[in-house]
Amino acid sequence: MPIILWKIIVVHLTTTIGFSCCFRNDVSLEDNPVIPAIAKYFSTKGRYEEVNPYLIEDILAVNRSILQPPSAQCREIHLTAIIRHGTRYPTTKNIKKMRKLYDLVKSNASAEEKWLRELQTQWTMWYTEDMDGRLVQKGVNDQKHLAVRLSKLFPSLISEEKLRGGLIKFITSSKHRCVNSTLSFKAGLTELWAIKDKEFDHAVNDALMRFFDKCTRFVQEVDKNPSALTEVDKFKEGPEMRRVQEKIADRLKVQYNTITDDMAEAAFYLCAYEFAIKTVNSPWCRLFDEVDAQVMEYANDLKQFWKRSYGHDINSKSSCILFHDVFSRLDKAADENKSGQQVTEAVTVQVGHAETLLPLLTLLGFFKDSEALTSTNYATQTERSFRTSHMLPYAANLVLVLYDCGGSDLRLQPLLNEKPVAFSGLTGQQASMPLYQDVKEHYRELLQGCDFETECELFKHPAQV
Repeated sequence: MPIILWKIIVVHLTTTIGFSCCFRNDVSLEDNPVIPAIAKYFSTKGRYEEVNPYLIEDILAVNRSILQPPSAQCREIHLTAIIRHGTRYPTTKNIKKMRKLYDLVKSNASAEEKWLRELQTQWTMWYTEDMDGRLVQKGVNDQKHLAVRLSKLFPSLISEEKLRGGLIKFITSSKHRCVNSTLSFKAGLTELWAIKDKEFDHAVNDALMRFFDKCTRFVQEVDKNPSALTEVDKFKEGPEMRRVQEKIADRLKVQYNTITDDMAEAAFYLCAYEFAIKTVNSPWCRLFDEVDAQVMEYANDLKQFWKRSYGHDINSKSSCILFHDVFSRLDKAADENKSGQQVTEAVTVQVGHAETLLPLLTLLGFFKDSEALTSTNYATQTERSFRTSHMLPYAANLVLVLYDCGGSDLRLQPLLNEKPVAFSGLTGQQASMPLYQDVKEHYRELLQGCDFETECELFKHPAQV
């Protein structure tokens, strides 16, 4: 399929009434009728703007005050960004579920509300199976805008000079949505600096960006093992999800047994995709209130927890290859800087999937709650830190910035979705920008072990699930 035309002018998606100098973080989503009241619960189908609401006013706004190195002499010497692709169409699997729900609503629903009549007479099932997860125009803009914002946050690293000098490297998964996201990110920079005389290469590397496909143990013990997601299945059959399905049936005036958990998920996704792709507060959203949305979010968090995160050890260990790749780049930059050389790879931009980012965040120990997410503890997990709506919207990104603060004082700052986060287990005043050596010591066991080949060989590990 031909790649989308890339020479698209970067435009603001909403009316810009704020400027970077006047950064705000108090934008109220509830006051905007275009935004569904449940938008903050869309999990991995959510917009980046719900995670950073100030972008609704100014999509290019940045807040450099979040970067607080311990001294004024600190300077950035290397940046690695691991980025999820931008907003995409649903996959074929979900489109089939959506069509099934749409057919039911069209033929069986008998409620008389205006929004339902709109679904039955005006809304058409415009999603087609050949869309299959492809990047949409909003996804192009997601990456262009992210590129511009990161260049504003780190102007000494993401600069025209370094791009032209070959000091910015691009790596991507082979999936079309990732390749096109990479092209979009590059276009954001070349359009920003009006570069028309040169093109910049990218490398396709599925070993790094789709490691989960290459890890035999993960594929056999988790991905293709139905019992690995027992907690997810139990929750789908439990009282919270059953109540959501009954409320949907009540709103449509159809028999309870016609609304399955798949249909509830399809309805939630229809609301989410209509909003993410078209910025529309769809009538599909009327099938859920906030309580329902919280249950749907938990169901997705539960799935991500058990399939990609803390639920099974191999989920995070499958990312060992990416973990070592990140630290080898940091080490190389540190060594070159120490010897007085120019850092040869100032910036690495690696574009992959939610399934790329989440295992790595897990291996690094981010967003780990004291209790595991299970099918029975929904009520006690309302304050959980493991919330994919915050962690993994479209264009989610983990940025690691290495600073030289003079002498042997190298520091590492992690940012998730343009917000500082602290390495788990590192405390003290500089937890958000610790000494690089302290970070390496903290992850010493993983740096010495965590061998991808060993972890992923099935025969060396008896089945754990």
